[in-house]
Amino acid sequence: MSNFLDFEKPLVQIEEKIRHLNGLVVPSTKREREIKKLQKKQVALQGEIFSALTPWQILQIARHPQRPSTLDFIGMIFSSFTEMHGDRLFGDDQAIVAGLAILEGRSVAVIGHQKGKDVKDRIARNFGMPHPEGYRKALRMMQMAERFDMPVITFIDTPGAYPGVGAEQRGQSEAIARNLQEMSCLNVPILSVVIGEGGSGGALALSVADRILIMQYAVYSVISPEGCAAILWSNTSHAQDAANALKMTATDLTQMGIVDEVIPEPPGAAHRDPAQAAGAIRKTLVKHLNAVCALTPDVRLEQRYNRFRSIGRFTGG
Repeated sequence: MSNFLDFEKPLVQIEEKIRHLNGLVVPSTKREREIKKLQKKQVALQGEIFSALTPWQILQIARHPQRPSTLDFIGMIFSSFTEMHGDRLFGDDQAIVAGLAILEGRSVAVIGHQKGKDVKDRIARNFGMPHPEGYRKALRMMQMAERFDMPVITFIDTPGAYPGVGAEQRGQSEAIARNLQEMSCLNVPILSVVIGEGGSGGALALSVADRILIMQYAVYSVISPEGCAAILWSNTSHAQDAANALKMTATDLTQMGIVDEVIPEPPGAAHRDPAQAAGAIRKTLVKHLNAVCALTPDVRLEQRYNRFRSIGRFTGG
């Protein structure tokens, strides 16, 4: 396995032993017994490691370079996807993918962050950090969905909106704020799935939704641990401490009532079996989409408003 994480090293060592034994030409009953023994050990060790991950380790999985992206999931979950380009104001931001697709016979608008795969693609997509035109492209797609009464499905996977000078000059904060405002009052159903790293307003600009779903090893936070450490400690070496304090994992977010459901990932996380991960997302999306579509627009809007107003509300003596 390439691009393995530090805590996965014991698993990689077992995989290498299994690969070596499978590569032997002469069949052997002893060899087969040893392979089965190693495979059993691998499953047990994998369960042990992944049941005790720290928030920082979960963040590393969410950022894994081989983790399935928005375009990967679109190809496996939807049919007849037609991508739309440009915001009709400035240009086309490749950090955000938007288009029309079919899910279980229902026409939907699909929008998501795209980090890129290889170095060239990541540079072209600005490592999944959108410019204002990306958010305006997303808004254009949402407004189209509203006109044609199509549900909106968004995939969240960004470290945050791009903070460059050009982005600020073209109205980054206004573009994000506009999306928050418009999404809060769209009459059509909105579902958001955090598939990797959900960071800051760059993530929130696509996730003012009726249902927020999150993959088991994804994260969703007001700021990255590195950014938090730079502000609080003036030193990014405290990023792991910040990750623990931010409560950014699926478990923490569920306990705080910020997400509606955690989508289970295959053993070893989504990059081990993208097809299985996509199947779980598809099943969860269909379930929640049927439930949200059954509500009247007025009820949907009221519930959407109340869910975001209640986030961060605590009582105590």
